Amino acid sequence: MAPKDIRDVALCPGLIWGFDFAPGEASPVDELDLLHPDARPPGFRWLHFNLSDLRTERWLRAASLLPGDIVDMFLSVDQAQQCVYDQGVLGLVLHDLELEFHDSDPNVGSFRVALASSFIITGRNHPVRSAETIKRRMEAGVSVPDADAALDLIFTSMADVFRRTNADLEAAVQVVEDELLKDHPSTDARTFLNMRSLMVRMHRLYSGTRAMLGLLEDETALPTTFLKAADRFAGRLSNLDAELLASQSQLRLLRDELDLQATQQTNQNLYFLSVLTALLMPATLVTGIFGMNTGGLIWLSAKYGSLYATGLAIASSLLVYLVLRLSGFIRR
Repeated sequence: MAPKDIRDVALCPGLIWGFDFAPGEASPVDELDLLHPDARPPGFRWLHFNLSDLRTERWLRAASLLPGDIVDMFLSVDQAQQCVYDQGVLGLVLHDLELEFHDSDPNVGSFRVALASSFIITGRNHPVRSAETIKRRMEAGVSVPDADAALDLIFTSMADVFRRTNADLEAAVQVVEDELLKDHPSTDARTFLNMRSLMVRMHRLYSGTRAMLGLLEDETALPTTFLKAADRFAGRLSNLDAELLASQSQLRLLRDELDLQATQQTNQNLYFLSVLTALLMPATLVTGIFGMNTGGLIWLSAKYGSLYATGLAIASSLLVYLVLRLSGFIRR
């Protein structure tokens, strides 16, 4: 392969990956192929861009593939979910989970889509999980012959990502439940707070996406196949949201159980300290009296005075113990 001219690279957009789907085959798109966007083989094309790359903005505005309002939506810093249909092109801003390269709870990012009859352009500012899922499926042999298949693949991939997130949350709840069944659970309030925070974000994502998909019904010119794909996706989101709310309810019960166990442990500790204080109080009184060093103290001159005082302290504690035991205050 000939080396790339630095001037050509500077004119290329920030392409992450792309595929041309000709009948019976799929071939990757090189960024140099985008120097002439009109010169491409017949078939459906999928381009996925890095929107943080300034070359992408320049290429999108110069290529004139998309209507102006969809280009503005595509390049906007606004993270809110929205939909636009103009001149036969469907523009979407969908919430997705960002792909983190370290162990942490995922943040919610934006996955932007511009879908026309012969091509689809997607982009993101931060790596998102659905885009990676789509790429893996394409590399595994999934074909995208038209716009209907592209939209369905996006919705299916996003639903799969959300389903795995729900499964991870449910598994984490089960781990917490198993921990609470132990004699000394290690689960703390921070674990519940992190799980609760992710569940709230996912619930807002599901609700917001369903509300945005409902707006597509107002687009009378939108193809029926797009509406059907959106309805199927909204149904999947409703089921995922129901599963999430079930896990959230179970987590709330587990939190109540954890609070109950903590209260019981605190009460047990207070009970032990109360009994210990009651047992030591007579002995403390005896040692305090004999430590006053005042005249007239008994056993002051006795040979075994210290032994007598110690015995009196022990006897007084034993007497208190018997009184508490007979009154039922000491249960074991």
